[in-house]
Amino acid sequence: MKNSSTKAPQTQLGKNMRKRLDRSKSGAAVALKGLQFVTAKVGHDGWAVVEKRFNELQVDGVLLRSRFGKCIGMDGSDEFAVQLFDSLARKRGITKQVLTKDELKDFWEQLSDQGFDNRLQIFFDMVDKNADGRITEEEVKEIITLSASANKLSKLKERADEYTALIMEELDRDSLGYIELEDLKALLLQSPSQVVARSTTHSSKLSKALSMKLASNKDTGPFYHYWQEFMYFLEENWKRIWVMTLWLSICIGLFIWKFIQYRNRAVFHIMGYCVTTAKGAAETLKFNMALVLFPVCRNTITWIRSKTKIGAVVPFNDNINFHKVIAAGVAVGVVLHAGAHLTCDFPLLLHASDAAYEPMKPFFGDKRPPNYWWFVKGTEGWTGVVMVVLMTIAFVLAQPWFRRNKLKDSNPLKKMTGFNAFWFTHHLFVIVYALLIVHGTCLYLSRKWYKKTTWMYLAVPVLLYVSERILRLFRSHDAVRIQKVAVYPGNVLALYMSKPPGFRYRSGQYIFIKCSDVSPYEWHPFSITSAPGDDYLSVHIRTRGDWTSRLRTVFSEACRPPSDGESGLLRADPSKGITETNARFPKLLIDGPYGAPAQDYQEYDVLLLIGLGIGATPLISIVKDVLNHIQLGGSVAGTEPEGSGKAKKRPFMTKRAYFYWVTREEGSFEWFRGVMNEVAEKDKDGVIELHNHCSSVHQEGDVRSALIVMLQELQHAKKGVDILSGTSVKTHFARPNWRSVFKHVAVNHENQRIGVFYCGEPVLVPQLRQLSADFTHKTNTKFEFHKENF
Repeated sequence: MKNSSTKAPQTQLGKNMRKRLDRSKSGAAVALKGLQFVTAKVGHDGWAVVEKRFNELQVDGVLLRSRFGKCIGMDGSDEFAVQLFDSLARKRGITKQVLTKDELKDFWEQLSDQGFDNRLQIFFDMVDKNADGRITEEEVKEIITLSASANKLSKLKERADEYTALIMEELDRDSLGYIELEDLKALLLQSPSQVVARSTTHSSKLSKALSMKLASNKDTGPFYHYWQEFMYFLEENWKRIWVMTLWLSICIGLFIWKFIQYRNRAVFHIMGYCVTTAKGAAETLKFNMALVLFPVCRNTITWIRSKTKIGAVVPFNDNINFHKVIAAGVAVGVVLHAGAHLTCDFPLLLHASDAAYEPMKPFFGDKRPPNYWWFVKGTEGWTGVVMVVLMTIAFVLAQPWFRRNKLKDSNPLKKMTGFNAFWFTHHLFVIVYALLIVHGTCLYLSRKWYKKTTWMYLAVPVLLYVSERILRLFRSHDAVRIQKVAVYPGNVLALYMSKPPGFRYRSGQYIFIKCSDVSPYEWHPFSITSAPGDDYLSVHIRTRGDWTSRLRTVFSEACRPPSDGESGLLRADPSKGITETNARFPKLLIDGPYGAPAQDYQEYDVLLLIGLGIGATPLISIVKDVLNHIQLGGSVAGTEPEGSGKAKKRPFMTKRAYFYWVTREEGSFEWFRGVMNEVAEKDKDGVIELHNHCSSVHQEGDVRSALIVMLQELQHAKKGVDILSGTSVKTHFARPNWRSVFKHVAVNHENQRIGVFYCGEPVLVPQLRQLSADFTHKTNTKFEFHKENF
């Protein structure tokens, strides 16, 4: 910073200076918006294109000021283009309202320079309209406010006065009421370079060697590329492939077996291949109607994956996807079976000759069926038709378009869609299975009981499913006690509740919740955010639909605004007397826990945890569990029930955890502020590395976020607190460079297995899966990717 003796003294001269600096407050706004236009629309065309436009727009060999924006490709804002023209001309001492081609080229060369220093200089030139090199305290505040708005940081905008004072304290130590632009520019230029320096923690030689390994091989042909992609696919999906192959093989085998059986019966001479197709499809239907129940037996799946090693070869994480695939197989079977009977078999039998009908008398009676209606009104017919109608309704309303209520408001069907419609119609399966047993007992062409095999297929799966529902009913009988409630920005409701007796779970698992005040029937799944070692159970619920919105409303009624130092919008803590007068918490029932992909984290020495938005919930539980084990000395209790005398302790494998949380809203950091502070306070050895990313902010190195970065550095240096998260964990801006993240982990953990756990929107899945495969095959670090069904 310049010596104070070079600045104007605080006398009448200082007052005159402030008066002279009383410029329009719109200068910073124009500068920032102009900079956005420059960044987005200028510099992408080559000089040849700009020169061609000059030749088209010039008048007597010069370009008019009013045509400057169109010439450089800055379409859409003539006002900003004129402001930009004036700032560039002012910097060069140009007073005329026209430009020659050489002057235009000089302007264009500066505008096309994408460097941080150059963009920053353009910004300040637009702010400093009178070219005196100074800006007032009010202009500093306006720049902070506009920068916060441009980066969608409402809380920072609310604290603009505080951060203005922070900058003025740093740069205006003589209390002159203004600061030198050069001083502010120097302070801004420090931040990005320091960030880069801090992030370079690994060996540059190793990093360079790894980059060479990861570089694509230009000498390989397209065949090698496709072969490599195919091998990646096999390695990633071999569990799914063998399960799907086995399932398809069984379906095809059953179809062929029944097809051949009816090909050799007398009925084939009347109905032909229609009856063989119908009966083959019927056999696959019985198998799939039995199998479709297994993937939704959550207690059984959780027990198998927790107690056995079968999970090493069976992809239990895909249970719902497999349920959907089997449902599609059921749909195909229904179309073939019902279609062949209704459109082919019955008409052929009605029109058969007396001689051809003779072998059918034991099955259809001595007298031939009089008409088509005879088949439909019979037990075999009406049960089949009703089942087709019910399954069609359930299948259609289970599609994402209807289940997630994506129809337009003007669509009359919108009221008939949504999760409620999906949930209630899916429970029509009780009627469907009852009708299926009746339908499978009253067969036209099978009279012997042991050939009526429908009940044989269904007995075990139905018994297992009914047992699960009975277990769920008894286990969720007692309500949990609500200990604390918090409503956070981003429509997130946090519930802290007591642990039911004997309730044991692993981090990464989830529970179902029912609130009778919202709906007496609906259960909804939510990831557990507390750790197994905590003396409470917690979930964080984002309101996205009718049920979660109503849940947030009924709990908000018992809350009140937080006191100083507390996070959230509303809070309630009965133990501290923090509730509304005469408030009553609604009754909650829970069911679980149930297994999820994230629960396998204990199998890895190193974890790479990646969460998008509310998808961070199961990963937060893992972070807390790792922290708890750090404090306990690194052992993990066995999974036997408490008090059984069988609980054993085994070493806790995880020695390092990287947590990357990406969110669009700054208010999201309040959700887990306590966890962040706890990690920073208790993780003395740096086992857990936290990385918060706010994607609404322009990336570090972008001029539009430069002031935010500088404020972050000043705030953290003076108070040790991040300006966005309110914790000691510094927030990064924009989305992470995931390739650099994987590279950082690979360099620091050679010859180790890395468990990559992702939870969030599916948009990021292909990239993370591909990076896991690339780094596994091209480095000596193995990355194993796990995706949470979200």
